[in-house]
Amino acid sequence: MTSATVATRTTRTTRTVGAIGAVSWAVFVALLATSLTGALAPLGVPGLPDPGTITRVGLPVVQTLRDLGAMLTVGTLVLASTCVPPEPGDDEARITGVRARLVAVAQLGATAWVAMNGLLVALVYSDASGSAVGARGFLQEAIFFARSYELGQYLLWGAGLSAVVALGCATASRTATLGALTVVSLVALWPVALTGHAAGTLSHDEAVSLQMFHLVGIGVWGGGLVGLAFVGARLGPTLGTVARRYSTLAGWCAALVTVSGLAGAWIRVPDVASLVSSYGALLGLKLTAIVVLLLAGLWQRRSLLAQVAAGRTQSFWRLVVLEVLVLLTAAGLGVALGRTDPPEGDGASTTLTLTESLLGSPMPPGLDTAGWLTRWSPDALFLPVGLAALTWYLVAVRRLRRRGVPWPWLRTACWITGCVLFLWATNGAPATYGRVLFSMHMVQHMTIATAVPTFLVLGTPVTLALRTLKRRDDDSRGPREWLLQVVHSLPAQLLGHPIVASVLFVASMVAFYYSSLFGLSLETHTGHVLMTVHFVLAGYLFAECVVGADPGLTRPAYPLRALLVMVTFGFHALFSVSLMASTTVLARDWFEALDRDWGAPLPEDQYLGASLGWALGEYPLAVMAVALLVSWVHADRRERRRFDRSELREDDRQLRAYNDYLQSLSRQSTKPGASTMTVVSATDEDRSPE
Repeated sequence: MTSATVATRTTRTTRTVGAIGAVSWAVFVALLATSLTGALAPLGVPGLPDPGTITRVGLPVVQTLRDLGAMLTVGTLVLASTCVPPEPGDDEARITGVRARLVAVAQLGATAWVAMNGLLVALVYSDASGSAVGARGFLQEAIFFARSYELGQYLLWGAGLSAVVALGCATASRTATLGALTVVSLVALWPVALTGHAAGTLSHDEAVSLQMFHLVGIGVWGGGLVGLAFVGARLGPTLGTVARRYSTLAGWCAALVTVSGLAGAWIRVPDVASLVSSYGALLGLKLTAIVVLLLAGLWQRRSLLAQVAAGRTQSFWRLVVLEVLVLLTAAGLGVALGRTDPPEGDGASTTLTLTESLLGSPMPPGLDTAGWLTRWSPDALFLPVGLAALTWYLVAVRRLRRRGVPWPWLRTACWITGCVLFLWATNGAPATYGRVLFSMHMVQHMTIATAVPTFLVLGTPVTLALRTLKRRDDDSRGPREWLLQVVHSLPAQLLGHPIVASVLFVASMVAFYYSSLFGLSLETHTGHVLMTVHFVLAGYLFAECVVGADPGLTRPAYPLRALLVMVTFGFHALFSVSLMASTTVLARDWFEALDRDWGAPLPEDQYLGASLGWALGEYPLAVMAVALLVSWVHADRRERRRFDRSELREDDRQLRAYNDYLQSLSRQSTKPGASTMTVVSATDEDRSPE
C-alpha cells in the first residue's frame, strides 16, 4: 500500500469522524437546551395522555437531523451551482469533478432529509395526540393524520420535495439540472417553515415568511460552509476564488439571518419582560451565536481570504471549523426553540375569536375612501421582495450611469411604478381587506396580474441585468450566466410562446375562481403566496411576448401582437361580465364565517368586485396598447433605415432589379394597344432622409 493511499484513507476517516462528531454535537445541544426548558419531562397533568420517552426524546433528535440534512442539501447545491468552476478541460455544461462530489454530498443530505421527515410524521402525531409510538392502531392513525391534517400534510410535502431532490442528485449529469435541483431544494424549505416554531403565533403568516428567510439564510450559509470543508482540499489553486465567492454569499445570508431572526423574535416576544424566560434565554444564546459568526465572517473577509490566495490556508481552515461548530450550536438551539412555547406577556389573552383564528389578525375596521391609501398590513414575504427589486434596479441604473452608459428614464419610471403597485397590492389596502371583501381581493388580483407585470416588462430588467452583472471568465455560473440560462431555456420558451402565455393568462383566472383554489388562497398562507406568484409570472410572460424588449423570447409580428391583446382582454372582459351575472357567491362559507358587521352584503360586494375587475383591466390594456404602438413605429423606422443603408451600400441593387423586371415585362407584351409600364428610377433626393 502506497503512502498516498494511506494518506487518502486517513483523510477520509478523519472527515467521517469529524462529520459524526459535528452531528452529535448539534444533537447534544438540542437535547441539552430542550431539557433545560423542561420539554423532555413528562407532562404530569392528570387526564392528559403522555406520548412516552421515545417521542419526547426522539422528536428533538429527529428534527435536528432533519434540519441538518436540509441545511447540507441546500448549501452544497448552492455552492456547486454558483461558486465552483469546472475543472480544466471539463465540459462546463456537465457535472464533473468537485461539483460532482458536492452533488453526492447533497444527495446524502437529501436522503437524510426524506427519512427524518418520514419519522417526524409519526413522532409529531404521537406528540399531538399523546399516543405512544407502537401502540395498537398507531400506524393507521399516523397515516390518517398525515393525509387529513395540515401539519401532517406539510410534513408529507416536505418529504416529497426532498425526495425529488435526492433522486435528482442521484441522476443529474448536467449543470442546468443542478440549477433546477437548487431551486427545488430552496422551495422544500417552505414546509419546514410551516411546521417550525413560527407556526403557533397569532401573526402566523408573518412568522412563517420570516422563518422561511431565516432557513434560506442559515441553509446556504451553514450548508455551503460544510460543503466547502468537504471539497476544500480538492479545489487546489481555485480555493481562493471559491472562498471569496462563498464569503460574499455568506455575507448576504448573514444579513438575512440576522434581520429575519430579530423580526421573528419581535413577533414572538411580546415585551421586554418576557425575555426573562426559558424562551428568551434560548433566543439570547442563538443571537450570541449569530454575532460570533458575523465577527468570524468579518475577520475572514478582511484578512484570511488574502492568506488563502497566497497559499496559506491553516488559519482559514481553523476558522471554518469554528464557524461550523457555532452554526451547529445555533441549529440545535433553533430546535429547542421549536419545542418551547413563546411567552404570553403580561395580560395577554389566549382566547381568540373565530375571525382572529381565521385571519391571524383582528378584523380590520370598515373601509372608507381614505383607507385605500392609509390602511397597510406589511407582508413579511412580499415587502422585502418588492423593496429588493426596487433597490436593485436603482443601483443598477446608477452603476450604468457611472460608466457613462445612458439608460432611458421612461424605463426607470415604469419599473418604479410596477414595484410601487406591487407593494401597494401586497401590503396596502388590497392586502388588508383582500381576505375580508371579495371586491378588494379582485383589486389585488387584477393589480398583480395585469398592471404590475405590464410596467415591470416595460422596465426591461433582463437587459439591465445583463449590462450590469459581472461576467464569469472561469466557466462557472454566476447570476448573469444563470439569467441567460433561464431566459433561453426550453421551459421559458414554451411558457413564453404567445399562444401558451395567452391561454395561461386567461384560463388560469377562470380555473382559479371557479374551483376550490380561490377558497384555498383565502384559507391558507401557502395558497395566497402561490396565487400571487403565479399571477405575477403569468401576467409577466403575456406582457413580455406582447410589448417586451428583453432578449430570450421569440415574439410574433406586430399585427399578430395587436390581435393577441384584443382577443385576450376580450376574454378577460367576458369573464368579468359572467361573474357580474352570476348569482352564486364564491367562497361563501369563508366570508360568512368572518361575521363581518360592516360593508355591503356578499352578493353586492361580489358584483362590485367583478365590476372593478373589468375596469382595472382597462388601464393596463391602454398602457400596453400605447407601448405596442410606439414599439411598432420604432421598429418600422429601424427597418426603413436598415433598408436605406443597405441600398446605399449596394448602389440601389433592389431598385435596379425591380426596374429590370418591369422592363422585361414590357418587352414580353405582344398585345396591340397594351399599356406601357412606367420604369421607376431613383435619385438621391427620392431616398428617405432617415
